[in-house]
Amino acid sequence: MLFCVAVLLMPFSIKAEGHNCNMQGAELVPQLSKDGDIIIGAIFSLHRKTGNRDLSYKSKPEPLQCESLNFRELQFAQTTIYAIEEINNNTELLPNISIGYKIYDSCASVPVSMRAVMTLMNEKQNELSYNDSCKKPFFVPAIIAESGSSPTMAIAKTAGPFQIPVVSHFATCACLSNRHEFPTFFRTIPSDFYQSRALAQLVKHFGWTWVGAIRSDNDYGNSGMATFVQAAQQEGICIEYSEPFFRTYTKENILRIINIIKMSTSKVIVAFLAQSDMSVLLQDLIKENLTDIQWVGSEAWVTDTNIATKENCRILGGALGFAIRKSWIPGLKEFLLKIHPSAITGNALLKEFWETTFSCYLNDNITADMKSAGMRACSGTENLNGINNLYTDVTELRISNNVYKAVNAIAHALHNMFTCTTRENHESCAKSVFFEPWKLLHFMKMVKFRTKYGEEVYFDENGDPAAIYELINWQLNAKGENEFVTVGYYDATAISGQNFLINNTKIIWIGGKRELHKSICSESCIFGTRRAMRKGKPVCCFDCIPCAEGEMSNATDSSDCIKCPMEYWSNAKKDKCIFKETEHLSFEEILGILLTAVSLMGVCITLVTAFIFFLYKHTPIVKANNSELSFLLLFSLTLCFLCSVTFIGRPSDWSCMLRHTAFGITFVLCISCVLGKTIVVLMAFRATQPGSSVMKWFGASQQRLCVFVITSLQSLICFLWLLIAPPSADRNFSYYRDKIILECNVGSQTAFYAVLGYIGLLSSLCFILAFKARTLPDNFNEAKFITFSMLIFCAVWITFIPVYISSPGKYIVVVEIFAILASSFGLLFCIFTPKCYIILFKPHRNTKKYLMGKTC
Repeated sequence: MLFCVAVLLMPFSIKAEGHNCNMQGAELVPQLSKDGDIIIGAIFSLHRKTGNRDLSYKSKPEPLQCESLNFRELQFAQTTIYAIEEINNNTELLPNISIGYKIYDSCASVPVSMRAVMTLMNEKQNELSYNDSCKKPFFVPAIIAESGSSPTMAIAKTAGPFQIPVVSHFATCACLSNRHEFPTFFRTIPSDFYQSRALAQLVKHFGWTWVGAIRSDNDYGNSGMATFVQAAQQEGICIEYSEPFFRTYTKENILRIINIIKMSTSKVIVAFLAQSDMSVLLQDLIKENLTDIQWVGSEAWVTDTNIATKENCRILGGALGFAIRKSWIPGLKEFLLKIHPSAITGNALLKEFWETTFSCYLNDNITADMKSAGMRACSGTENLNGINNLYTDVTELRISNNVYKAVNAIAHALHNMFTCTTRENHESCAKSVFFEPWKLLHFMKMVKFRTKYGEEVYFDENGDPAAIYELINWQLNAKGENEFVTVGYYDATAISGQNFLINNTKIIWIGGKRELHKSICSESCIFGTRRAMRKGKPVCCFDCIPCAEGEMSNATDSSDCIKCPMEYWSNAKKDKCIFKETEHLSFEEILGILLTAVSLMGVCITLVTAFIFFLYKHTPIVKANNSELSFLLLFSLTLCFLCSVTFIGRPSDWSCMLRHTAFGITFVLCISCVLGKTIVVLMAFRATQPGSSVMKWFGASQQRLCVFVITSLQSLICFLWLLIAPPSADRNFSYYRDKIILECNVGSQTAFYAVLGYIGLLSSLCFILAFKARTLPDNFNEAKFITFSMLIFCAVWITFIPVYISSPGKYIVVVEIFAILASSFGLLFCIFTPKCYIILFKPHRNTKKYLMGKTC
């Protein structure tokens, strides 16, 4: 930068008065020029490249020669001239002031662009007078440049320190919006900041999450692709590869990129390439016949008719991309066709254009090589009306319209500067054509106008215009020619969510298909699954893992499964949570019906036994076995059988309190009766001994009192249990993950174990006493039957403990009911069956004589 400034100031460095400033090096002559009161500079890449020169450093290098005329850039230059002439003929815009122009050719070279801008910033003469030009150097007030971001950056950095506005029509790099680096830069084409984000939204819109990327290896491509990658990551898009490309790459490097494309699994490529780079890349893509790729392009090439040939359409057919809005400039077509040999005498650029277009040579431009090549001389009757090339094509006036707007923006800023009053802005107003460039810069920042066809032109604080794009789709017409069909729009100035509009039905994809091309690394995870990232792969590459039991996902590509609430469980598809199935022993199921039937059968048998005993209550066998306790025992056994029914059905707080307290009290009542009968047997034996009076101490009243006291004690425990922490209905979520067990919570564990312990204590005592009395001599010793019944009772409840602990869900209740029924049937059958058998089937043994005979 310092070197550039030094070169610019070199003509003004004078050692002594009277010395002249001498221009060093060859003069750079504009390709197209016209004098005027104010000169506007312009730099275009009128040629595609510079010729090779001998740089041996042993002789003076030959003058720079540019090769390969660029018809599109020539149209830009002619559009500049047309716009300037239109302004000069306008009596309302810049009246009495004529605008001239100097248009230079950069030959698509940054050094040549630098030389051109430095030439525009200094008056060119072979010898400059110290008292004239050296003292007051001449500056163009504004420069239009250029079609590429890299040369434009060099031009803007050079002109920036001198406050000269630079307006570009085709430099889109977002980096040029940096006002600290490029304070005088403006452009009529939107920044890639918006295009890159629009491309990311476009890719997301079609569900392409796995794409490749190729960019030009320059400021345009690198900056644009960096913004796209950042925006794509925010949209959840993964880039499989991102490769730089430049038209001067070696064949090996190009083939390496082609091989990457061939080996990739993504079927969509986002190409942020300059037009010249895309042309070179296509040559190798055609050789490899890569026709199964969907191309998404940037504005640099997506509407370039030079690329959209029939051969290229085999590769790029169905391509999508954003482009500048198409416009129409009245009269431009006629102006472009006015070129004629008679009007271009002395202009080497236009002569070259004519000769290249018609493949002939003009008489004053004949060379030996042309004659030896057999080229014909131009007849002068050639006509551009029948020519269809990038120069004459005005059907896609996109970038040319940006040139037109750039010239008009400068003209309107000049007009505002000359027509303003000192009251409005006394510092920036200009009184004559001799003004400082910073004044024009001031008005360029505030310029705002509408073109003749209604398009509004203005610049934001960064020198950028409104970002509005057309979405272009490459489609073949009936003639087999490619057409750029507008299928959507993107407006960055619109409300968020409404800035992207697309008509999917109008799009034709690669191969002329209407079906959307898919490009994903992994298929979307359906409902009921979640994504599991693959190690070492981007986030778009994943496996779909089914949700675990009790979890669900109801969104596509869910990153996590949602755990169901405690009362819910996932369904079979794992796509929603449903209420957990509740489990309890009900009266409707087979097991509940069977247990209920068995309980009622036990009640019936008990009642039948009681009825038999009642009928034969006066017989010796009933009297000998304490009929009162027998009836009380039968009553308690009936309650025990009925108690088991309370364990069946949906638990509630009342049923839980009833089943546990009823169980505890009825079983104690039952055991107390058995205990009373056992004591009676023992007492009765002792009463037969001479002089014994023990029976008077354990008569009927004492037996009733014993049963009452024993049962009352259990009733007191149950009352305290209900008072302190009663049993209650509870839902058990821990045993089964997919079911809710409806059960009874015992409340106070101490009270529960006290009830069971009390029953166990009584049964143990009863068993010991009965076991002791089993061998007593008697005609009908009831003790041995009680012993056997208590053995069954104790065995059942001892077995019950481990089975109860290990039983799942409702089967805990089944085990409880089974224990109650088994122990009840054990007491019923062991104690009363032998008696009933004698009463019904052995009546001869149910006599006092028989009983007394056995005792002798």
